[in-house]
Amino acid sequence: MRIGYYPGCSLEKSAKEYDLSARLVARHLGIQLVDLPDWNCCGATAAHSTDPFLAVALPARNLLLAEEMGLDVTVPCAACYQRLRVAHEELVRDEDLARQVTEVIGRPYRGTVRVYSLLETIAGVGLESLAAQVVNPLKGLRVACYYGCLLVRPPRVACDDPENPQLMDKIIEVTKAETVDWGYKNECCGASLIFGAREAALRMILRILRNAVNAGAQAIACACPLCQSNLDLRQGQVNQLFGTNFALPIFYFPQLLGLAMGLNPRDLGFEGHFVDPQRALKALGA
Repeated sequence: MRIGYYPGCSLEKSAKEYDLSARLVARHLGIQLVDLPDWNCCGATAAHSTDPFLAVALPARNLLLAEEMGLDVTVPCAACYQRLRVAHEELVRDEDLARQVTEVIGRPYRGTVRVYSLLETIAGVGLESLAAQVVNPLKGLRVACYYGCLLVRPPRVACDDPENPQLMDKIIEVTKAETVDWGYKNECCGASLIFGAREAALRMILRILRNAVNAGAQAIACACPLCQSNLDLRQGQVNQLFGTNFALPIFYFPQLLGLAMGLNPRDLGFEGHFVDPQRALKALGA
């Protein structure tokens, strides 16, 4: 499989371990990720909340790059996935908007690119094929799969069932880890609210962590850099503010998949976590 790869801004800096593990797992599975040349920021949440036109024009240029390469595109970041997918839908539907965007980016986007989340791309290999690659089963690890908002909202661009998404659960179950049934898998983590309303955001994070622990989870798996950052980086702040003692590792889903496939843990970016995952990994013999 050969597919365009749009890493987005976070995966080059604060979420490098997501990029590392995604590329390693893809290579191991025979998926050729082709970086879009000279890609630009998709605008993420900032653009569409301030300038609806810019919110389409920024991701449209990236879609055009993939189209000119003759490739569909996979997007690991949940926010980037949503922006590229929404832009595609709006450009295909609205001819006037498409003409305006063409004037800005210089060339017309013809709407031939399909936008996939990384979850869809990995699952597209086939669960049986994924299972055949597992050499280090993660038996005994109970994982809460956390999808957050942007992979499943709005429903018209969701990569999975908006109310009860299952793609990540199925991928993690291939590793022989146990996925827990819990009620917060698609709740908001507060996202960038942490910068403007810290206590409100920390309370949202508290509820997610508490629900995961109450469901029996020993770790959380996610597919969004901002979700991972909030649940991992802010966990100590939650403990300090609310008197809790959470120590729940927050993994990117390809990190766990790569571990089960026998990839070197040192190459999967585990050292980049704020909540030390070593206790969970040692229990698995990793």
